[in-house]
Amino acid sequence: MRLLPLLSFLLALPVAAEPVIVNCGALLDVAAGALLGPHQVRVEDGRFAIVAAGRSEHPAAVDLEAHTCLPGLIDMHVHLDDQHNPKSYQERFTLEAADRALLAAAFARRTLLAGFTTVRNLGDSYNVTIALREAIQAGHIEGPRVYTAGKSIATTGGHADPTTGWRRDLAGDPGPHEGVINSPDDARKAVRQRYKDGADLIKITATGGVLSTARSGLNPQFTDAELQALIAAARDYGFRVAAHAHGAEGMKRAIRAGVASIEHGSLMDEEAVALMRQHGTYLVPTLMAGEWVAEKAEVEGYFPDVVRPKAAAIGPQMKAMFTRAYAAGVKIAFGTDSGVSAHGDNAREFVLLVDAGMAPADALRSATVDAAELLDESERLGRIGPGKLADLIAVAGDPLADVGVLSAVAFVMKDGRIYRRPD
Repeated sequence: MRLLPLLSFLLALPVAAEPVIVNCGALLDVAAGALLGPHQVRVEDGRFAIVAAGRSEHPAAVDLEAHTCLPGLIDMHVHLDDQHNPKSYQERFTLEAADRALLAAAFARRTLLAGFTTVRNLGDSYNVTIALREAIQAGHIEGPRVYTAGKSIATTGGHADPTTGWRRDLAGDPGPHEGVINSPDDARKAVRQRYKDGADLIKITATGGVLSTARSGLNPQFTDAELQALIAAARDYGFRVAAHAHGAEGMKRAIRAGVASIEHGSLMDEEAVALMRQHGTYLVPTLMAGEWVAEKAEVEGYFPDVVRPKAAAIGPQMKAMFTRAYAAGVKIAFGTDSGVSAHGDNAREFVLLVDAGMAPADALRSATVDAAELLDESERLGRIGPGKLADLIAVAGDPLADVGVLSAVAFVMKDGRIYRRPD
């Protein structure tokens, strides 16, 4: 009889997952920008255990000998709870929180299967991507590893004020809880609210935006005092701050205040470039968003009248801005703003970066090693090596010769679990 409690105890112990062995036809060393020959990769308990030249003869080894293996990709700017469409402005009034959550789950899976095993979600509605993060971590749904800012922080009438363009009796007077501030005290309260909500980082909208229903897409929208209070509070709570910015003045205020990254950077001037280099601020260029808004601005009636001229004016300037910033040595982290363009198409950003003058090796590094650094996750993410989380993807061909092959990912592993295999 005494054996029964012992047996019950043993049955209740967690069972370690079987090791996974992968034979890669080639392995991309993203840190060195070099394509290596055949390699075997052994995964144990969700982490890389052995990475060695040659192939394994283990009969259960996953055969990727016709493919190039590389780390799971990281997109540092997505919006998983939305995908822009001709009804987007109407949907602000018709979609419930549950609708947003279900959309986020679908778009998360699409993103993962495209080879992006980690994303940074920079702004949502109803904090749905905080719940999404938890559901993915718990294994309830499939998706990338999510680092989320929850609701972005804006100023009254600014980009990310959720009621901009609304009728007065509907708009009310949103405050820090809704992500709208108008003083240093408001800024501190907004940061603390995001801490309470469970956000991983802070997103601010330092300038006007293209898609918001407000006149300017460029004007600075925070005072220096507000920025300083916000950054100080963020540091107290262990947050890094990402700043949406199109116009140069708002961008420079945010850089001086100490943000970790500038998102978009569309009209960055030489002074802003110098400040970014001085402060080590990352640029997340989102060239796909610039391409997309410029294309849609040509479609009569797609955007509201207040949005269309901003899209036509700002979108086409992003490529030249990026070329200058990259040539000047500004640090770059990969980001697409997917949710503006379609989720799952994220890899097109590689093509646009290279077309704008970025070396393919640097483009790949921006979505692995450098993105992990900006996330403060270099110990766990961004490379294939012993001890790191087992995020591995594979493509047919050499991404250093043609980054376009990243649009057809054949194999996806995250945390040692396989989500996609070659047909």
